[in-house]
Amino acid sequence: MSTSEILAHTKERMKKSEDALQRELGSIRAGRANASLLDRLEVEYYGALTPVNQLASITVPEARMLLITPYDKSSLNDIERAILMSDIGITPTSDGSVIRLIIPQLTEERRKELAKQVGKEAESAKVSVRNIRRDAIDQAKKAEKAKEITEDELHTL
Repeated sequence: MSTSEILAHTKERMKKSEDALQRELGSIRAGRANASLLDRLEVEYYGALTPVNQLASITVPEARMLLITPYDKSSLNDIERAILMSDIGITPTSDGSVIRLIIPQLTEERRKELAKQVGKEAESAKVSVRNIRRDAIDQAKKAEKAKEITEDELHTL
């Protein structure tokens, strides 16, 4: 395996790790309405689990409110049930045509929980990147022992 292949593979794996961290941080409810809060929410619709963003448009009319407008009005109750059963901790209100999610103000206790959660996610990403880097170094050392790359190329990595 050449140095360019090792680097390309390592960059690809690190990018996946970074993207996973971005997704995790985006799904954390931080006191402001954000459509990404519902990205992982799946609704049982006609017997299949379907992401809510494929069943409805999600808008942010105010800083602390999400408005969910189903494309098919018959899916309204299914979406509402999925929100209630999810772990986002917000109770939906429905008026028959749209669902409103009011994001409550953050308490000091909730802020501390969020800070801990962000810290855990960041630490997990750091460990992942560290392991990827270690694997790349091991691959490069094996390639050098197999005379696929030179000692100088090993040290430039």
